[in-house]
Amino acid sequence: MGLIGMFAFLQVYSVQAILPVLITDFAATEVQAGMVVGATVLAIAIMSPFLGMLSDAVGRKVFIVGALLFLAIPTALIAQSPSIGWMGVWRFLQGLSVPGITVVTIAYIGEEFEGRAVTELMSFYVSGSVLGGFMGRFLLGHLHELIGWRAGYYVMAAMTLLGALWVTKMLPVSRQFVANPNFRSAIQTLGSHLVNRYVVTACLLGACVLFSLVGCFTFINLHLADTPYELSTGALANIFAVYLLGVIITPLSTTLLRRFGSARTVRVAVVVSMLGVLLTLVAPLWGVVIGLAVMSSGVFITQSATISYIAVNVKKGRSLASGLYYMGYYAGGTLGAWLGGITYARGQWSLTVWLLLFVQVLALLIASFGMIKTKSKAA
Repeated sequence: MGLIGMFAFLQVYSVQAILPVLITDFAATEVQAGMVVGATVLAIAIMSPFLGMLSDAVGRKVFIVGALLFLAIPTALIAQSPSIGWMGVWRFLQGLSVPGITVVTIAYIGEEFEGRAVTELMSFYVSGSVLGGFMGRFLLGHLHELIGWRAGYYVMAAMTLLGALWVTKMLPVSRQFVANPNFRSAIQTLGSHLVNRYVVTACLLGACVLFSLVGCFTFINLHLADTPYELSTGALANIFAVYLLGVIITPLSTTLLRRFGSARTVRVAVVVSMLGVLLTLVAPLWGVVIGLAVMSSGVFITQSATISYIAVNVKKGRSLASGLYYMGYYAGGTLGAWLGGITYARGQWSLTVWLLLFVQVLALLIASFGMIKTKSKAA
């Protein structure tokens, strides 16, 4: 589960490490650069509910493997991009395949396992996705310095193909899956989810979470590439090592979930994330790095708790519920890339920080008044 999460997110944010280079190579604006990140996120938001419904009718493993195979194609085509617009097109196509991995994997875990095993496997899946987010940025940043970003994307495409082959061999076939090809039933399930407090709250919270993460880790690159830091792509890639904290912290969050429940855990994690964002305003580079580490740790715990919240409380149409969650989650990420670009262009990093804090306050309010305490269920 951890490695599936890694392969799913290897491509999603990789472009963040080379944004300053793309602005120079394509003579792009900050908003255009942000939307290259947002293109993939937008496609994931659009496709998540539909692939969830389709997977409920067809199956799990075939979807995960097929999505990984498809993901390798636009990843290779990015290397041929003649403009920032075409790069956005290929990035959008990347995003179309990602829900076939993410949404279906969450449904697979919810069906094949029960109780404590669900929470633990979800944490490993989120840890893997965190590792993939780090690896994509780290590898592409250093590959650019070695062979250029275009050749680097060919390497990333080859890695994705290897991931598809690995999942084909290693992932057990579903045993508990029951096909539901009835479209009318799927629409009824969709309608029930849209008024389900668990699902709606998780979607809103997810939107705030990814807004903060995308907005922060996209435009901090432009901030650190500018004076007085003037970091290279390799140095920017190294900054993303703070993501590795999430690999360690996320499995540990299961202890918090079992002891305090999802609602309390999320509230504390959001406050921690807000403190991290504020720390990025300090001048020394080491202070910025600590701030990013604290901010991302809070986000990862929030994400793990929110996904477990759905898995524990939603019993019918799990992949559709997961799809709706990811739709809200990645819609927030798209807004983070777009509004973050506008904000950064007008007020640089200091104004961007205040935008991120505003969204995190919204997340805190949603967690405080929207989430139903589920300590006993989660345990």
